Amino acid sequence: MNRRHVLALAALCTGLLAAPTARAAEGKLELIEPGKLIVATDSTFAPFSMRTPSGELDGLEVRVMREVCRRLGLEYSPVNVKFDALLIGLMADQYDITSESMDITPARQKQVAFADGWLESGARIVTRKDTGIKGPDDLKGRNVGALSASTFGKLAEDHGATLKSYKTAADAMQDLVGGNIDAVINDAVAGNYAIKARRLPLVMIETPLSTIQKGFAIKKGKPSLHAAVNKALAEMVADGTYAKLITPLIGYDPAPKEPIRTPAM
Repeated sequence: MNRRHVLALAALCTGLLAAPTARAAEGKLELIEPGKLIVATDSTFAPFSMRTPSGELDGLEVRVMREVCRRLGLEYSPVNVKFDALLIGLMADQYDITSESMDITPARQKQVAFADGWLESGARIVTRKDTGIKGPDDLKGRNVGALSASTFGKLAEDHGATLKSYKTAADAMQDLVGGNIDAVINDAVAGNYAIKARRLPLVMIETPLSTIQKGFAIKKGKPSLHAAVNKALAEMVADGTYAKLITPLIGYDPAPKEPIRTPAM
């Protein structure tokens, strides 16, 4: 073997050794496209994801996910996906992560690796100041509104209320303002947002009727991406950025004190 052949072989070996290293660096966060985080959202579900009057994408999950991307040095690339197709698309590698408002449940944890719970919500009582309702026990014998076919209606009945069902939560809130019912059971985040955004003369009772956490879903088998998102979320909460992003939209900080954690694998 002459010198030229030796040099060529050395170059080939160097290339073979370097290639996996380069690929590993590019794929260290197990992304579909290097440098970009493709995020599934639904721009019709305020205040989690919505359009501003100018058409810009905004909302709780949008603000948090944009900040996650900034901290990871990634481009935020949202795609609009309906809720019932979220996990199907995630499993098919159509996007890297979902930011849509999804409750963390044991059944879903078997399917996907949720990042640590990023928002705590649940069922809460919304009422007028003049009703005398201060907590769940005060619902007994009262006329209470809730979204039709939701779990909120059962909670109302479980507490001895007379249930009135509505096609939309907005209709129930409006009936409450008009004095036609005594209270509404609604999602804490959605209820707070409606009161603030629509300037409704209503109050939300502090005592929750139920508690859940929302999570960003990641396909299992992506431990580096899972760990990186968790780190970014924890740092956002610790340094106050999370509260600064979220509070202006809903009036309070919904960060879980003890986030639900899901294994990456």
